[in-house]
Amino acid sequence: MHWIISSSLGVALLFTIGMLSIAAHAAESTDKEDKKIENPLSFTVNNIEGEEVDLAEYQGKVVMIVNVASKCGLTPQYEELQALYDRYKEKGFVILGFPANNFMGQEPGSDEEIKFFCETEYNVTFDMFSKISVKGDDIAPLYAFLTEEETNKEFAGEIGWNFAKFLLDRQGNVIARFDPRTKPKDPEVVRAIETALLDEVEDTA
Repeated sequence: MHWIISSSLGVALLFTIGMLSIAAHAAESTDKEDKKIENPLSFTVNNIEGEEVDLAEYQGKVVMIVNVASKCGLTPQYEELQALYDRYKEKGFVILGFPANNFMGQEPGSDEEIKFFCETEYNVTFDMFSKISVKGDDIAPLYAFLTEEETNKEFAGEIGWNFAKFLLDRQGNVIARFDPRTKPKDPEVVRAIETALLDEVEDTA
């Protein structure tokens, strides 16, 4: 008799635990679904140290997103990107560098090797992220958003080479795209950044 009661209680307990687990999983799934992808800052990515970063942290900043490479003819643009960052960072400007090996194997290194290269060769202090793919079947979700017409109609189009640059305003909207060969110090780039920096985020609190 006692054995039957114990068994019944055990089954009930297992059932309760199972239901709680299902409910927790459903809540987690709902939370993920509730995170609406509104702009490029809606994504979560890994930085070059392997730590998860919610790009929403950059909301309120003027953001430049650029795919970079260490063995490209355009690699010296790192120097101009760093100079641009140094010039405007106190005003709310940030650069997010995404290494990619999509073009002729020009970014073959590991994240650790890329980080060492950037810091020792170009004194890079702007934010760098883990190596990703910026085109093709394995394209990173962030770059799928940036290049697909459905999500970024005005500035859509496949990434053609290293050092393509997207500029976001303080609200996280893409407001400009610059060709890889357009240098960071180009007057058009500087003008776009300075104009975006003049736009202050409204306090909705």
